[in-house]
Amino acid sequence: MNYLCSMYKQIIRPLFFTMDPERVHHLSFKLLRSTLKFPGMKSFFRRKFVFSHPDLETELFGIKFPNPVGLAAGFDKDATLFNELEYVGFGFVEVGTLTPVGQDGNPKPRLFRLSEDQGLINRMGFNNGGVEEAVQRLKKRKTKIVIGGNIGKNKITPNELATEDYVKCFNALFDVVDYFVVNVSSPNTPNLRELQEKEPLKKLLNTLKDLNQNKAIQKPILLKIAPDLTNEQLDDIVEIVQETQIDGLISSNTTIDRSALKTDAKKVEEIGAGGLSGAPVRKRATEVIAYLHQKSQGSFPIIGVGGISSAEDAIEKLEAGASLLQIYTGYVYEGPALISKINKSILKWKQKA
Repeated sequence: MNYLCSMYKQIIRPLFFTMDPERVHHLSFKLLRSTLKFPGMKSFFRRKFVFSHPDLETELFGIKFPNPVGLAAGFDKDATLFNELEYVGFGFVEVGTLTPVGQDGNPKPRLFRLSEDQGLINRMGFNNGGVEEAVQRLKKRKTKIVIGGNIGKNKITPNELATEDYVKCFNALFDVVDYFVVNVSSPNTPNLRELQEKEPLKKLLNTLKDLNQNKAIQKPILLKIAPDLTNEQLDDIVEIVQETQIDGLISSNTTIDRSALKTDAKKVEEIGAGGLSGAPVRKRATEVIAYLHQKSQGSFPIIGVGGISSAEDAIEKLEAGASLLQIYTGYVYEGPALISKINKSILKWKQKA
């Protein structure tokens, strides 16, 4: 495993980092897909990257997760790589954010590396081909990996009609995903974060909850929040989760905060708007998880995400109160070996507890 880490950090990552980040993103998809088509490669990847143990299995929302490390939304936006991602060790994959109608997202360039900080800034803007295209791919899935559907609204949809967009995505995806995530916390869709306010959020969640209860089988519904909320707003979130009885939270999305970055301030200013992810958001993301867990007295599960770049970061989130974890930016900087490293450390942590 150590030589694979070294190869990624010394050869693959430096090569990738000479290219535009969004181009590399799509290139990595092609490389993984084509590599796994060669005879024996799926078995090789399983041996090298997939770490399994009964004590890592986590049952939450009535779903059994083979391990607690998942891939955050935003990576497999269009549900095109979920079959292959099983072979790099993820316990679950969240596709999306998906919107009712396909949209291009914000103008390019819109994805930027802050290598000195091990961070990314993105202002993608929910670029995706639309929920129906994703549904067709998910209907043909060949993997047993747990799949979540992250749903949002189209950019041109006014907030007063946003619930309709979420309902369309919920209904379309219902039969092909295992759980849902309501994304009202991306900073890259105009006015979206206003939906985190108490009344519009209750209306949205109650609508989805009612829809869910009318189905023959219910699917878990989670809410993804921003790390930039005040304690008073987090108090409202706890109250809303308990009142609407949704199944839990994902904490947290990217941040608009730019404080304490090592990257030159001029470069950061030139990049402009967008959500910051990776190591710079680790501390705040953990603080939010701890606050929510304590305030709610652990009455609902939290999936912890934000700045997980090492096994130590992962344990920190679990100790703060997270039940499952998600990574994205750490995967970009550390490579696929990060997942098994985290799982091995979690196993030791659990066995000591």
